[in-house]
This record gives sequence, C-alpha cells and structure tokens, in this order.
Amino acid sequence: MLGGFPQGGTPWMAATRLLMRRLRDVLRLKYEAGLAHRAIAQACTVGLGTVSSVLTRAKAAGLTWPLPDGLDDAMLEARLFARPADPARLDRTVPEWPHLHQELKRAGVTLQLLWTEYRAAHPTGYAYSHFCDRYRRWARVLKPSMRQVHRAGEKLFVDFSGKRPSLLDATTGALVPVELFVGVLGASGLIYAEATRTQALPAWVDAHVRMVEYFGGSPAIWVPDNLKSGVTTANYYEPEINRTYADLASHYGAVVLPARAAHPQDKPKVEVSVQIAQRWIVAVLRHRIFFTLADLNGAIRLCLDAVNDRPMQVVGVSRRMLFEQLDRPALRPLPSHRYELATWKPCRVNIDYHVDVDHNWYSVPYQLVHARVEARITQTSVEVFLQGRRVASHAPLTGRGRFATEVAHMPRAHRAHAEWTPSRLIGWADQTGAATGRLVAGILERRPHPEQGYRACLGLMRLGRVHGMDRLDAACARAERLRSYRFRTVEHILIHQQDRLPLDEPAPARPTLTHENLRGAAYYEEAYADAPDDREAPRPAPDGDGHGV
Repeated sequence: MLGGFPQGGTPWMAATRLLMRRLRDVLRLKYEAGLAHRAIAQACTVGLGTVSSVLTRAKAAGLTWPLPDGLDDAMLEARLFARPADPARLDRTVPEWPHLHQELKRAGVTLQLLWTEYRAAHPTGYAYSHFCDRYRRWARVLKPSMRQVHRAGEKLFVDFSGKRPSLLDATTGALVPVELFVGVLGASGLIYAEATRTQALPAWVDAHVRMVEYFGGSPAIWVPDNLKSGVTTANYYEPEINRTYADLASHYGAVVLPARAAHPQDKPKVEVSVQIAQRWIVAVLRHRIFFTLADLNGAIRLCLDAVNDRPMQVVGVSRRMLFEQLDRPALRPLPSHRYELATWKPCRVNIDYHVDVDHNWYSVPYQLVHARVEARITQTSVEVFLQGRRVASHAPLTGRGRFATEVAHMPRAHRAHAEWTPSRLIGWADQTGAATGRLVAGILERRPHPEQGYRACLGLMRLGRVHGMDRLDAACARAERLRSYRFRTVEHILIHQQDRLPLDEPAPARPTLTHENLRGAAYYEEAYADAPDDREAPRPAPDGDGHGV
C-alpha cells in the first residue's frame, strides 16, 4: 500500500471501494475546485504524501477531471497502479560503484543526481531506492576510514602524532623529542606533516599557515582535536574555540568544528593519516640523525611527497591525483597576505580611557570608560575591539609604562591639556616663582621622557589654584632644598603647612686652618711625584719633636 492506496497488483479488499472514492475526490478537488494539496488532504482525511502521490500518478497516466466516461474502479486502478514489467526482461546494468563513490565527493553531487544520470543512460535500470540500497551495500565493504563521504574542499582534519621524531642536541648529545603535526583533506586524503618544537599556540598557528600554503587553499571546515591551542573549553554542545585559532580560521575563510572529546571516530581520516605518518615518515627516518628542525622537516617533506604520490590500494589512484581532481578546484583561495600571529587579551578601560597591554597604555574613545574590551596584539599593531568592532589601533610600544594617546580619543577638556609642552610648562612655572620654575624643570629632566612628567606639573598647577601661588613657590623651594623633585613632596609640604616654616640656613663653611706644621696637599703631591716607579715612595722626615703631623 502507498499512503493508504494499493500499488501494482495488490488484491482489493473490503476497503477498496472506499479508497477509490477518496481517490476520485482527490482528483475532483484538485482539478475542479483547485484546492491546495494540504486542503485536499484534510478534506479527504488522507496524508499529504498520499495526495502528492496520487496526483503524480494521475499526471503520468494522463488523467484529469472529469474522468472519461465508462472508467470504472478496476480500469482506474489499472491506469494509476500499473503492474511493472517482468524484471527478468529489464536492463539491469550494474553501475560503476567506485566511480560513483568518487563522484559523491564533488560539491553538490548527490545519489539522486547520480541515479538520474544512470537512468538517462539506462532507462530500464534500477529504481532509485534499489540503486541507493545497492550502493550502500557496496560501500560497507570499504575500510572504516572510507565509509564517511566528505565533500570536496569541505573538511580538513588536524592532530598531533603520539609517536614523535627527535633532534640531537649538539651540546649535550641527548635526543630531544619534537612534535609531529599532521593534517589531511577529507575528500582526497592528501596528507600534510611537519615537525614543531611544541604544541603551544605559536607553533600550532604557524603549522596551519604552512599547511594551507602547501595545499594552495583552505577548506571550509577545520576539525581539530581538543588540545588547548585549538579549543579553550571542550564542550559537547558549545565548545569554546581559542580566540587566536578562531581568528586564524576566519583569516582563511574557514570555521572550526572540533571533534568530540574522547571520540576518535569523529575524525577517522586524521587518525589513519597519523598512523600512515608514523609508519612511512617517523619509522623511515628512525636511523637518521638531525640537529636542526629545518633539516628534519626537509626529510619529512620527501617522505610526505612519496606517500601522497603512491597509489592507494582501494581506490587505485594516488592522493595527489584525487587532490587535483576533487579538492584543489573546491578550495578557497588564499588571502593576499599571510596570517600574522595575534594574541587576544580581555581588558577593562581605565578611568583615563586607556587600556593596559603588556605594561603599556593605549587610548580608546573616552566614552568607553569602564567598558570591557578585547585587545588584539601583533608585532605591528595593537588593536582594541568592542563587541567585535575595532575602536582603536596603535603601533606597539616598547619598554614599560609608556602611553600611546590619540587626540581624537580625548574629551574636549583634555585636548587643551594635551597642547602643553615642556617649554610651556616651564614658562608657566617661572611666572609662578623662581623655585617653582626650577622644580618643574627638574621634574621634566629626571624623566626618561618629558611626557611622563606632565601629570606631575599639571598637578602643581592644581596645588597653586588651591593653596595660592605664593605658598606653592615656597613649597617648591623647600622640596628643592630636600632634592625631591616630586609632586607628592610638594603636596605633603602644603598639606602639613611646612611651607610656612623658615628654611634652615646652611651652616657657614669652616675656614681653612693655617699653621707652620701643616704641609698641605701640595707637599704630598711633590713627594710622590719624585718617587721612582719600582720602589716605595720615601716617607717624610719627622719634624723637630720627632712626631709627624
């Protein structure tokens, strides 16, 4: 039965008359009343699929409404549900299943499309359902790694090998294990492998960059394992991708879909490829000694090319040939420039509209004070993002404690302060008082960069407005006497009113004593100047009383 209606030569039972009446109602409501399929299904209390099937069969049989006169139920059944011809007399040409299996890997190719092309060449060949069943039975005999059908240019699987090559330390003579990074394209199975020092994020990113350059393009989906360099937090439903890794994938037009933790069956392609790399790369190079990573990767590349050029047993062609036929035309082209390693740091905008990145300060628009932002740090720039939108960009600063401030980021009142220069600050200080001028000059001179002393000088201005210019100059004189060229020293003096105390006059210098028994420095200079170089200088003779002074 098909949706409640008989098929082929199925014998009619007690409900046949009722079913045929409903069939006639379906045709009448469609061709006479013009109702939609869903309305017909509700009116006739049959399924929507049944309505579609009946109308499709009626169209194929050339039937409309009203039905021809004299067309009884038996004749209507014969027209709509004709018994198929004897299968023994039909053309049962068996499709080329290996060819169809490779065609399925091409973008947009489906079993229905392949069946349509098959039936065009063999009109009496297999029906669609039989065609699909026969293909699936054939595909079951393939190796487990071949069971999954991957579209061309769709997926890239990456992982590190458990068995690792080694380098010889020329200093200690010890073998130092290194990591083996392996990537494989899903459709063609083309493998990439290289040795890296560690599994850390910089090595992980650089290996991906070289891998997509080896392929000459990037697939749409990257499937990594759940290592920390790729996945910050593993979760079955919503894994958290490492921010830098997601940025790398986005640069090459890809998305990251990590495999489930502890589920190697999610990435059989790379599991098998890692095994191939261990057998045909690590094992082949086991007797060779390498001192540098570059030499090791050069040898790995030769072994890798041999693996990719070798015909596979099941398919009969090499991975390289499949790559040229399937993946290469479907890969996304590489961007015009290489990905530059970037690290991300969550920040909060300080009250002075700057964010702290590696102990230096970078400005953002002042309206973002207290906002949570992200800083993207590369070798050439420091960018600040708010909810994915870039709000500031600066050249990176060297050292510590430096500021990068754009005038456009400042409030209007602060822009006036930004116009201050060292000469202008010193000029203002000289107008306040001589001691203030000397202290301001000392503050600016004692900073590696004069800008670092601007805040202290502007703070002195505020103290002058609060306490008066005369008291400020007196406090600066006392701070200068203490040799403390700091804003806090002046502030402390004013708060505790020490500027009102008289300055201690320096003690007068003691006069030099003169006496006939005091020889002076010139005597010793002359005595030692005449002494020979190879023996001790003579001691001065004692004076009259036998005691030297």
